[in-house]
Amino acid sequence: MTVETTQTPVLELEKRTKALVDQQLARFLHDHSTPVDDPEVAAAYRLLRDFVLEGGKRFRPLLCYWGWRGAGGDESDEVIAAGSALELCHAGLLIHDDIMDSSDLRRGRPTMHRCLSALYTGPSAAAFGRAAGILMGTLALAWADELLAGTDAPPARLRAARELFDRMRTEVIIGQYLDILAQVRERSTVDQALQVVRYKTAKYTVERPLQIGAALAGGSPSLLDAYSRFGLPLGEAFQLRDDILGMFGDEAQTGKSVLDDLREGKNTVLIAHAREHATPAEAEHLRTWHGNPALDDERAEELRRIVVRTGALGHVEEQIAARAREALDVLGTAPITPEGREGLAVLADGLVRRTR
Repeated sequence: MTVETTQTPVLELEKRTKALVDQQLARFLHDHSTPVDDPEVAAAYRLLRDFVLEGGKRFRPLLCYWGWRGAGGDESDEVIAAGSALELCHAGLLIHDDIMDSSDLRRGRPTMHRCLSALYTGPSAAAFGRAAGILMGTLALAWADELLAGTDAPPARLRAARELFDRMRTEVIIGQYLDILAQVRERSTVDQALQVVRYKTAKYTVERPLQIGAALAGGSPSLLDAYSRFGLPLGEAFQLRDDILGMFGDEAQTGKSVLDDLREGKNTVLIAHAREHATPAEAEHLRTWHGNPALDDERAEELRRIVVRTGALGHVEEQIAARAREALDVLGTAPITPEGREGLAVLADGLVRRTR
């Protein structure tokens, strides 16, 4: 994916936008301290605040910002508040996702439910951590709605943005349901894996944040349609890259174990394609070790070799490149401002080429 643009001004704008989002989140969380005078509740609030503020790439606020700029929006608190709401929503969903996946690490640190468990000792600590994590994740989701609702935007534009926000939440929950459903199906196909990619990531991470920014700026229906045609293939490329990093990435950069997805039995496109092209011996090895909690580094390396030998890794790399080209083709003709086009081109390149 080649970006023919001058990156420096765009990257400076992105850095500034991320800083403004962090400031907005810090103010919001400061103003939302625990309503009860209990130091143990306050400790959970501090963990949630740290999770939101310390780490995260802020992709969704950036996409919301460029969606806004592409629709002709100028610098404004409205888009920063909307991007911050998206980040709070993302935090809540990540907390719940880590509980469902029994993950130990997120962003190179213990996951929220592990942190909450560590506050206590005894046989009930792990169960407490999971239950408390569900509550903290739900609180972040509720706060996201509150923050977006309080955005200082014209009522009609805010109403349009909230409709997209509500649709996005429904889509990502269905995507997550499809994801866990794939783990109990006897054999999930490549098409089923791609459906998870579209609903759990592409629409939630790229398409809807772009459209929410555009709606707040009064973007036309044709622009929102162009953002959909641009955002869906880019979002799919983003998740396919994430799947590769989840299996072949450097833990020091990704902040997540490369064993998690394999032990969990996540039915990525990599795994689905490998199953369809495996020899009988390879298929048996996949059945035995993919989704096995006892998977160790040696067995995981054998699974990676199967993914490479069956052509799954090469196939997914080709799919990433094809979707990136499709997204850029749409961007080239979209009814978008020059600033928005340039910013989205740079951001798209970073989403697809990233190593963490």
